Amino acid sequence: MRSLLPPGWPRPKGYSNGISATGRMIFTAGVVGWDEREFFPSHRLDSQFAQALRNILAILKEDGAGPEHIVRLTIYVTDIQEYLSLRDELGPIWKSIMGANYPAMALVEVKRLVEHAAKIEIEATAVVAE
Repeated sequence: MRSLLPPGWPRPKGYSNGISATGRMIFTAGVVGWDEREFFPSHRLDSQFAQALRNILAILKEDGAGPEHIVRLTIYVTDIQEYLSLRDELGPIWKSIMGANYPAMALVEVKRLVEHAAKIEIEATAVVAE
């Protein structure tokens, strides 16, 4: 896996502009911050963010992948202002769960998510070298 940074571009903070990877691809559905019983332990965005990341890693583990294999995330939030206001809290959460892997990412505000209690939903793409 190789991060793509055109010459002269500033290094992005907390994500990559692009990733080049070769191998077996794994795609997740949109993953929300509920537990294994489909119960939301928290209605806080930061807690749901952490749980959604842990849920993604649990899915990836089923095919032998981990956070280091994630090449792309699409993050949907119901309130982008809330997300931006929690940036200082979300960074340490990211590092504690995902480590130093910074995939290509997109952040999109949506009116609402299918699961009414969800404040965030994340889709992941991982590539495992073979």
